[in-house]
Amino acid sequence: MVGRRTRSPYRRRPFQAGGLSPGRALRHPAPTRNQVRPAAHTPADHLSRDVLVLSRALFNTPDENEILRLAMDHVAAAGPYRAEAGYLEVGGGLVPSPRCRKTHASAVGRRVRELAGRDGPVSVPGSPWGRALALRGLEGLRGYLVVTSRLRPSEAERSSLAALVRYTAAALSVAFARRRQREDALELYRLRGERTALQGQLIAVTAEARYQRAVYTVMADVAASRGGEEAVTHALHRLTGLPALVEDRFGRLRSWTGPGRPDPYPDPDPVRQDDMLRVVACQVGPVRIGDRLITVVRRHGDVLGVLALVDPADEADEHAVLALERAAASLALELTHLRDLADVELRLHRELADDLLAGTDEPSAYARSEAVGHDLHGSHYVVVVQWSNRTADDCFAQTVSRAAVAVGMRSLATRRADHVVLITGDRPHARALYEALVRETGTRTGTIGVSARCEAVDDIPHHYQEAQRALEVRRHSRECYGATFFDELGLYRVLGPGSDFQELETFVHEWLGQLIDYDSRHHAAMVETLNRYFDCGGNYDETADSLAIHRSTLRYRLQRIRDISGRDLTDVEDRLNLQVATRVWKIVLGGLG
Repeated sequence: MVGRRTRSPYRRRPFQAGGLSPGRALRHPAPTRNQVRPAAHTPADHLSRDVLVLSRALFNTPDENEILRLAMDHVAAAGPYRAEAGYLEVGGGLVPSPRCRKTHASAVGRRVRELAGRDGPVSVPGSPWGRALALRGLEGLRGYLVVTSRLRPSEAERSSLAALVRYTAAALSVAFARRRQREDALELYRLRGERTALQGQLIAVTAEARYQRAVYTVMADVAASRGGEEAVTHALHRLTGLPALVEDRFGRLRSWTGPGRPDPYPDPDPVRQDDMLRVVACQVGPVRIGDRLITVVRRHGDVLGVLALVDPADEADEHAVLALERAAASLALELTHLRDLADVELRLHRELADDLLAGTDEPSAYARSEAVGHDLHGSHYVVVVQWSNRTADDCFAQTVSRAAVAVGMRSLATRRADHVVLITGDRPHARALYEALVRETGTRTGTIGVSARCEAVDDIPHHYQEAQRALEVRRHSRECYGATFFDELGLYRVLGPGSDFQELETFVHEWLGQLIDYDSRHHAAMVETLNRYFDCGGNYDETADSLAIHRSTLRYRLQRIRDISGRDLTDVEDRLNLQVATRVWKIVLGGLG
């Protein structure tokens, strides 16, 4: 009995042309009755025809990787072969195809590199015959095709394989030449583009030089004319076509030229303004923030103001940036002149503040305050500012003055050896002033003391001492940095040096004034009851016996004391201040109303 023949995996497969199946790719139609049957073809004829069809596909493929893939996938068209591996020459080395078999890849790869461009045998376990076939073209080695077979190929099959290798190498050479041609064309296109760009740059440089001369001329004329901020914004608007504006350091509008000016102009936000200045100051050149192109006007690192172009459509180009920078330089000269005038005014303010702290007559003080634009009528406060890492020089005094203006404080400023003094109307925003100075100085190591309210000019020296007292108490407290008001010191107002009889009276009036007034109007003894209560250590029975009243009557009086004074006897701070106030009232003031 004859056994069934096993199909070999190396059985020759016809090339699949045009997407047809292997059985249909090379099938010939059956002859009709009137046609003459063609002569029978030999296996060699089929091999040659399959390789020819494959060669056409190879030459029609522009990609080198695809050519190698086609050759590997259809190597069976040349005989009983199987493609073990394929390599392409890339940059002087051989790169394996993704379709290489992984089983013996390293051994095959070493053997191919040993051949160095020659054909040679390759040993693959399970395959008695194997060859590494160099794919050589006119320009040199283009790759390798490694094939194996379990049967020794016939002469016709070897010839077909050699033809396939030649076609593959030729197709790779053509694809390589086409790729080089494309790369050369792209390089030529790039060089032509560079030449055009250089020509354009030459034209642009010439135009840029003319524009720069025009900008320098216009801004030099503005600086010579002393036309102020209006002249700068007018020239900048004429050069750029965009609305130009000038703001002072605090965000208040000084000048606007061009359309679209807001009416009214929005009030500045001090925190946002400081953040914006910090961002712009860290950059080199103008900075875009929102719809504005902004640059800071400086003198020796000190911010004098802000110059900006309003550009919502983002139309500003390098010419606009150049004009903005030159306008900022011109504006710096103008604002420096104005700053010098302000320094003279600052000295006048300082002289007035010095005289007020030392004591001066009211008519002279009022006349001089009107001359410098400060209203001394009404209540005032004295503010003392000390920063541990800053010397109390003119620079720090100006920094404190700017911070005060930023938080809405109208003040006269002067300085002493280790601190700066402000005389300001209305109750100051001391804690806001502290935060503003933290932003200005970059540290939190500062202390601010604020006096009680001052109603008369000749009382300012006394309130200056109060501010110093508040400063000292804060500096020696656990939280030594921050702001402290004198009228918030409580018991500390009467402790330590500098306390006098008037200070004792003020302290007693603050804590017992409502009870004293109530006793005077109703002939009651609320203050005496509170004094006995503290003398007896808060014991209800002892206090009631000492006053010769019933325990319930004592409870009623203590509740009335809480209601009238608004103080909580269970609060440690209130209890301490009330006890000291009753002692001062009884011993120092003699229990007088």
